[in-house]
Amino acid sequence: MTNIIIRDFQSNFWSSKHTPEFHSFWYLQNPLFSKSGYFKRRLIETTQLELPQSFPGGPETFEMIALFMYGSSTLIDPFNVAALRCAAEFLEMTEEFCSGNLCERFDLYLNQVVLQNWDDTLIVLQRCQTFIPWSEELLIVSRCIESLAFMACMEILDPERRRDRPVVTLEALAGQAWSCEAANEILSQELWIKDLIALPFGFFKRIIGSLRRQGMKEKYVSPIVVFYANKWVLSKKTIQYWESSGERTSDANANDKVSTILQGVLDLLPMREKASRVIPVGFYFALLSRSIGIGLRNDSKVKLQDQIASLLHFAQVEDLLIPSSRVDSDCSSMELATMESIFSTNVSLNMDTNNAPSASNSTVAELWDTFLSHIASDPKMRPKRFMELIETVPISCRQSHDQLYRAMNTFLQVSLSQTSSCLE
Repeated sequence: MTNIIIRDFQSNFWSSKHTPEFHSFWYLQNPLFSKSGYFKRRLIETTQLELPQSFPGGPETFEMIALFMYGSSTLIDPFNVAALRCAAEFLEMTEEFCSGNLCERFDLYLNQVVLQNWDDTLIVLQRCQTFIPWSEELLIVSRCIESLAFMACMEILDPERRRDRPVVTLEALAGQAWSCEAANEILSQELWIKDLIALPFGFFKRIIGSLRRQGMKEKYVSPIVVFYANKWVLSKKTIQYWESSGERTSDANANDKVSTILQGVLDLLPMREKASRVIPVGFYFALLSRSIGIGLRNDSKVKLQDQIASLLHFAQVEDLLIPSSRVDSDCSSMELATMESIFSTNVSLNMDTNNAPSASNSTVAELWDTFLSHIASDPKMRPKRFMELIETVPISCRQSHDQLYRAMNTFLQVSLSQTSSCLE
């Protein structure tokens, strides 16, 4: 990978005509020995040394390190400091061997320059992906993550900035069906959030944890997670992005990537009623719809369905998963089975020990009856199956039966039409 050949050292200095005192003097003056513990050990044994494939940054980084060792001024910037710091650690260029050695110098640059600037920190964090596990062990990744989280919190708290424009939340999307385009329009107001959601999920997850530890309110944290899922799970451009970045993946592999991110997003989102104040229930339905086609792990899918069930009284019919008219016999589509399970869970959650419905059950019952009116026109629906669906929500939960009558009327009309066709 990188060949270091030291023939002059052998022919000109390490010869019998020089005294041991001269050898000691040369040892102290040669940077390869005096500044690097790695070279100190290896170059006593050989005059030709080949660095291993695991050397961080490759030949270009070693060339820069060599220039530093011999006193040349070489530019350090956010694009190369992660590689230089990892390489210096590999070469053991610590204070043990030389005061003001390269490990110390690069750490100072990271702490005093990079971590004080949002854009520089992002650049270094992105570069760190190439140098894992070195960048993790040297805490470069964690320092960048904590710094970004701190600066994000300061962005939220800046009174001068917030006087002119409030912090982005999801309140504007409450009460309407989920729309990726509407979410993107809101996101365009906050460039710092766009920077965070461009990160790999592993880094993003840690930043969200740091934001919460540093005290950012949930109404500001949750939208960041929602925007991340909107970009990497719900957006139709996700696969095109992977293709344009050189990752020629099959549909199955792309679905695996989306599934992994979706499962991680569910772990980051607040659960139960805590979510009702900050996340539109339509967003959870959008995730659920996506999960059906990508093979989401069953336990994650159940978790998502339970979350929707707890917030169902905030939903509207546009949020629901309406099965296609081209369904299996008895209308046993995946969408219908999923919706049936969600409404059943909601009813169970909201019935007390006396089997009395809660105040929100009438809202859920009307929503279910409206859903039934949409699927009642399916010609493959059988009477027994339709009755089972009606009974998913107990009759005691219904304060109004208007939507149920409409659903039954639609079903009967379709059934009579089919009967007439058969008689003809």
